[in-house]
Amino acid sequence: PVQPAHHQLAAVVEFIHTATLLHDDVVDESSLRRGQATANSLFGNAASVLVGDFVYSRAFQMMVRVDNMRVMEILAEATNVIAEGEVLQLLNVHDADISEQDYLQVIHFKTAKLFEAATRLGAVICQANEADEKALSLYGMHLGTAFQLIDDVLDLTGDAQAIGKNLGDDIAEGKPTLPLLYAMRHGNQQQAQLIRTAIEHGGEHNIQNVIDAVQQTDALKHVRELAQQEADLACQAIAHLADGPAKQRLIDLAEFSVDRDF
Repeated sequence: PVQPAHHQLAAVVEFIHTATLLHDDVVDESSLRRGQATANSLFGNAASVLVGDFVYSRAFQMMVRVDNMRVMEILAEATNVIAEGEVLQLLNVHDADISEQDYLQVIHFKTAKLFEAATRLGAVICQANEADEKALSLYGMHLGTAFQLIDDVLDLTGDAQAIGKNLGDDIAEGKPTLPLLYAMRHGNQQQAQLIRTAIEHGGEHNIQNVIDAVQQTDALKHVRELAQQEADLACQAIAHLADGPAKQRLIDLAEFSVDRDF
């Protein structure tokens, strides 16, 4: 059954997520988030960083009230790993030679880790056995990976109004996402050079040409297939759990993470 601690921890996870977005938008110099002007574009970087810090600290205040050391351990580790992932991503900006394995490590750290923590917390609060806790943790990790892979696809194919941010932001920021890397390594020489230059230099002047080049390869299909594999692994991780509405919602969420257009 759902307990007050579930609601409390759901809010904590959302607060941590919001704090990371506030900081991300400063680092990325983003102007649009969820269809609205970002805090940094409205109030400046200093205010955004400080508000992000406040939201982080409030999240830890809230989790202490749950009075469960395992909860503290899981969320403390998650926030640390997320920060490490953000640093790794920053180090990899403009690096067109990053491997697919290193790219996946970045998204495991900066995105999937919070999904993993959230699903593990549900098991901990319910005092689930070790096998079920591990299963839900794996589910979250694969779900988060699928979600981020589709995010990277939508940056190149989505509708700006639907996804709530500018199309091609990753290109403008020189982020070597998997669709760009795959297209660069499997496209023709002209496509490869165009994408490599975009990653290494960033900027907004050539975004549409880069998007066109990626769409002329099978990169988007490849990344969608990888995302589907991750969603399938998420569902497999919880296959042994008892059938019921809660399990079905998790399965539906995994399917939505791949099928979504926003």
